[in-house]
Amino acid sequence: MTLTFDEICIDAHDATALGDWWSRVLGWPRDIDDDGDVVLHAPPGAGPNWLFLAVPDDKVVKNRIHFDFRPDDQRAEVERVIGLGARRIDIGQGEPSWVVLADPEGNEFCILAAED
Repeated sequence: MTLTFDEICIDAHDATALGDWWSRVLGWPRDIDDDGDVVLHAPPGAGPNWLFLAVPDDKVVKNRIHFDFRPDDQRAEVERVIGLGARRIDIGQGEPSWVVLADPEGNEFCILAAED
């Protein structure tokens, strides 16, 4: 038996708004599938598609899994993503080389330092 990593499923209070936001952040095209879920289509080699599922409840605790992104220019990307509506958050990380942010629904993600 073989498994293929096909999708990352993300619960969202407003799946359309959050899917649209991440589509702008990542630059990935999005559409609505037959079930009404928002699908972000990953470019070839960029990993699995992201599927945003509408749920009635809000996020209330720290994520048990999160995304790390490595940019060419950390400062520029942090400023760009904050400009789109992300916010800096403190989860007790101290002064690391990465920046911890939250998307509009409070899901944590990190923008790492650029590779040397």
